[in-house]
Amino acid sequence: MNWCAILLWLSLAVLLPAEDAGQPASAPIQTGTGHEFVCTDYTQGKVFIVSPAGKVTWEYDGATNCNDVWALPNGNLLFNTGHGVREVTRTKQVVFNYDSASEIYACQRLTNGNTFIGECSAGRLLEVNPAGQIVKEVHLLARGADGGHAFMRNARRLDNGNYLVAHYGLEVVREYDSSGNLVREIPAAGGPHSVVRLPNGNTLISCADRKGGSRVFEVDTNGQTVWQVAGNELPGISLKFMAGLQRLPNGNTIMANWLGHKQFGSAPHLIEVTPDKHVVWTFADHHTMRTISSLQMLDAGGVAGAWH
Repeated sequence: MNWCAILLWLSLAVLLPAEDAGQPASAPIQTGTGHEFVCTDYTQGKVFIVSPAGKVTWEYDGATNCNDVWALPNGNLLFNTGHGVREVTRTKQVVFNYDSASEIYACQRLTNGNTFIGECSAGRLLEVNPAGQIVKEVHLLARGADGGHAFMRNARRLDNGNYLVAHYGLEVVREYDSSGNLVREIPAAGGPHSVVRLPNGNTLISCADRKGGSRVFEVDTNGQTVWQVAGNELPGISLKFMAGLQRLPNGNTIMANWLGHKQFGSAPHLIEVTPDKHVVWTFADHHTMRTISSLQMLDAGGVAGAWH
């Protein structure tokens, strides 16, 4: 008996990621027509660019708990790093960096060149100039208060100067004016992760895996749900913790199915559905990625910005 071979096999079995078991070698990485896209892997702390063929063409390691990402017009990538926000070139040179004691899960490059940042535990909405200086801050909590890990996830500054915030732990989406006064509140059972203000004024929201969650829904300006996909509604696909979102110009919706909380390898990472909820594309590379939390399609056109 070759004990060396047996020990080597056992070592590999221990080191093999548990989620790899969810994707047999013969399973396709994607179904349907692929996209070129950028995405974040929260668990591994990586940012990837993936080709329409489903192959990783670029990756960046060192984005701890990355949860938000933007492909900027100059080709650079902007993303959060757990307790900060960073912009890197395609050659991986850091050209913008902001660090904080607060957990950070949201960022956005504004048209004036400043960067919007949502500080989760500190409960602050910031605008930071290219030199890393805070030029505006809005407090959603009392100064010095700690909102904790679940206070907010995705947040966006809207074109009218208002702020749209997914309050994950509170299970509600809130819109604030430029001074932080409450304008509107949308219940989001399950814990909202991402929120998108659509061109028609509707709001698209993804919800996590708490009770009533595992869904993506769209509400109109009156708060009425006008579209929703939830749970096991898609044949053969189980929605787990719904995270990043993008509404495409053709009306389709791309959804990130975050596979943390012991769900590694159990469903596709990304799903594209038509308005009538027909699945036209899925992406599931469980050998390379663990938990895709945010995304941006690079080949879909439309307005790159406040809607993804």
